[in-house]
Amino acid sequence: MQNIPGFILGIFRDSQRGALQMFWTATCMSSSRHGPNISSPVCLLPATAAMHHSEADSSLLIYMGAVVLYGGTILYRAKKNCVEKATSFSWGLLLLLASGVLCFATLRSYLGLSLFSLMCFLFCIYTSDQALLPVDHKAVLITGSDSGIGHALAKYLDSLGFTVFATVLNERGAGAEKLRQSCSDRLSVLQLDITNSVQIKEAYLEVRRKLQGADLWGVINNAGVLGLPGDGELLPMQSYKQCMDVNFFGPVELSKAFLPLLRKSKGRLINISSMAGGIPMPGFAAYGASKAALSMFSGVMRQELSKWGIKVSVLHPSGFKTCIQGTPEIWNKEERTLLENLMPDVKQDYGEEYILKMKMALNAMQFLSMSDLSPVLCDVLHALLAERPCGLYTPGKNAYKYLLIFCYSPLWFYDFCIRKMFSTSDMPSALRAAEKANKNL
Repeated sequence: MQNIPGFILGIFRDSQRGALQMFWTATCMSSSRHGPNISSPVCLLPATAAMHHSEADSSLLIYMGAVVLYGGTILYRAKKNCVEKATSFSWGLLLLLASGVLCFATLRSYLGLSLFSLMCFLFCIYTSDQALLPVDHKAVLITGSDSGIGHALAKYLDSLGFTVFATVLNERGAGAEKLRQSCSDRLSVLQLDITNSVQIKEAYLEVRRKLQGADLWGVINNAGVLGLPGDGELLPMQSYKQCMDVNFFGPVELSKAFLPLLRKSKGRLINISSMAGGIPMPGFAAYGASKAALSMFSGVMRQELSKWGIKVSVLHPSGFKTCIQGTPEIWNKEERTLLENLMPDVKQDYGEEYILKMKMALNAMQFLSMSDLSPVLCDVLHALLAERPCGLYTPGKNAYKYLLIFCYSPLWFYDFCIRKMFSTSDMPSALRAAEKANKNL
């Protein structure tokens, strides 16, 4: 027992000693009331204590052996299968081991061991979802690979041994050229504007030709646009239409085109939606509506395509630094378009100063967004290769937290949290004037 850490052994022995002390007190009280009795268990207490310590040591050895064997097996499987959801997995394993300690310290030996074994079995069922299939040069199509998540994803999957079809908006652009230079011969760059039906058909035929009868394992709808964030009343209809065309109708048409190939391989359809597609967020009326449509489409397709063996997943990433936010030149152009299309009374109520400050939200987004894209890449890999992938992934800071608040708390509390998240002192001109008038009364 010398090799067992003293503080762990102390916990177990203290619990046993506590039980023995209670037993000693009860028997002493019994002896004082009824007189001494040489056959009383009190006379056997030293032997009983030794027996209890022996049983505690034996039980502790069994527990520690089970913990080491089980924990080592789980960690080996995690390393072997490259489980990327390391944080939740590690916390789950730690919680399981802590519950084993609690079972031993508070329950009888065999009852505690039985309960711990049951928890190990349930955790085994959970971790079986984390087992990843081999890559084996699986073929994957990725849209929007010019920059951002799509570009990083194309490089990442190529480095893992996938056969990658990276579609770009401009096959002669800088992003396409970087992919050709930095990736292996397994990666093919394809021209594709997902709002162009002709180019979707051409991409489908080109992928089929290059596969030469092999299977297409995955389609990843990543391409998207953000537009200028702003109050929904102010955004021109063109912004709504553009977001729906690129973020929803394009992925739907592309998915429909490639589903026959996925049906053959029983592969994966993965859609990159957004945190704004799962919860309402001020300033994202057009973008959020289009991503919410994509998320709902993903959920319905997950249900409908399961009979064909196709697994569908959707990602709701939080803020990551990508080119989707655009550039100052694009912001200024969209700002001019917005001002030119506003009704005079709307423009007067909001005020030009308020409207011109809307693009400051993009600067705040850049500041708050994460530059490390690995949470998204790891979740996409899990969705591609897990035997039982999740239907929904929420990579990034606060993505899951705000989804939980929206789903399980009163709406007033969610609105309060979102106002804190997007807090600003800017007010429309008409509201500022009314507030000033009220103060002067």
